[in-house]
Amino acid sequence: MSATIHPVDEPIPLPRLIPLALQHVLVMYAGAVAVPLIIGRALNLRPEEVAFLISADLFACGLATLVQCLGLPGVGIRLPVMMGVTFAAVGPMLSMAATPDIGLLGIYGSVIAAGVFGVAVAPFVSRLLPLFPPVVTGTIILVIGISLMRVGINWAGGGLPMLTRVVDGVPMQMANPNYAQLTGLGIALFVLLVILALIKWGRGFLANVAVLLGIVAGSVLATLLGVMHFEKVASAAWFDVILPFHFGMPQFHLVPIATMCVVMIVVMIESLGMFLALGDITGKRITQEDLTRGLRADGLGTLLGGIFNTFPYTSFSQNVGLVGVTGVRSRWVTVAGGVIMLILGLLPKMAALVEAVPQVVLGGAGLVMFGMVAATGARILANVDFRTNSHNLFVVAVSVGFGMIPLVAPNFFRNLPHALHPLLESGILLAAIASVLLNAFFNGVGSQAHARREASAAAAAAEHV
Repeated sequence: MSATIHPVDEPIPLPRLIPLALQHVLVMYAGAVAVPLIIGRALNLRPEEVAFLISADLFACGLATLVQCLGLPGVGIRLPVMMGVTFAAVGPMLSMAATPDIGLLGIYGSVIAAGVFGVAVAPFVSRLLPLFPPVVTGTIILVIGISLMRVGINWAGGGLPMLTRVVDGVPMQMANPNYAQLTGLGIALFVLLVILALIKWGRGFLANVAVLLGIVAGSVLATLLGVMHFEKVASAAWFDVILPFHFGMPQFHLVPIATMCVVMIVVMIESLGMFLALGDITGKRITQEDLTRGLRADGLGTLLGGIFNTFPYTSFSQNVGLVGVTGVRSRWVTVAGGVIMLILGLLPKMAALVEAVPQVVLGGAGLVMFGMVAATGARILANVDFRTNSHNLFVVAVSVGFGMIPLVAPNFFRNLPHALHPLLESGILLAAIASVLLNAFFNGVGSQAHARREASAAAAAAEHV
């Protein structure tokens, strides 16, 4: 290696580059396709439409990763980052999906607007870092994981316990006959046990892809039991082009846009911590300008997501952790990973295969994936001073309480204006707002330098989860 080339910019020979890049893709693949599966099924899209959502997501993952790693003028942090759809936007998007006059096109409109907003505010977001010390970011990430657990549990049960059916033009709630079937519960448990076994006894790369291998094992079992079918895979094309606005022109509604912009701020604050941690791992000093470029790439990636029929993007934490585990710091590895994601997005048969995976299989994996998100928040909170500063206990306690309102009492806000429901029905956003305000009230706002140190330490701790 030349003394003038930093390890982040070091080229890697192709025979080593491809398997290293594929490892990054495999580590993120299960998480990358989870959000389009959640949203597609929440919108009751046809299987082929859900498959297209997955293809579009993989394609946009590749684009966003290349923007972040290769960089454009003023855009891209040029570190080994893999970009994927953020789980932070799932709650608000599910609320939008449940609102008939918003739907998928309204979601895309809010995503595009949030992307433009992200690009515009990137230079200013790092100045907000003192508002998001570990007690706030840890609480938000904890609530994200807890909120998504509901999705994972329902997956394990075989879908929602109640389904909406239209009878004579009137929507009616009916019990889901496939919910909580013993066969499905057994498959979900099998997937969970396979993942836990690989995590305990697997080493290195095998442990890193435990979730994906668990899904593969569950799919094999589901196929043998006649639960997984491949008719759609057989009929899917081998190759297709992802065109912008596949489902129609996006629609723009004020409250969903405002909601998604709040999500974008949360995502960008999380990214700040990821970038600072990645700078420590790779040994590259991260400047204010670097942070601005990285956050602009988050915004541009989200904008591209809305245009190419998918959702908001952020850096994936499991891939940041993988950099530390492997010790391979070259950004060219994730550049190659982005190219692989682009190629996968152009293969509809692969997307159809992913869509064919039964919900019960995803349920066993979802409990692990979403639980890991909650564990990341708990790990960050473990570094918070609760012993000498008891105010932090109240910040977490009350914020988590606000975050649980939509989960335990879905009709709590039913008498408030309907236009506010996409915001009020997201426990993640309620927890974010509450934690920021409570922390400012009890603890005030610290210095920029102190906030940077705290965010870097918390993010670095989170990557070991």
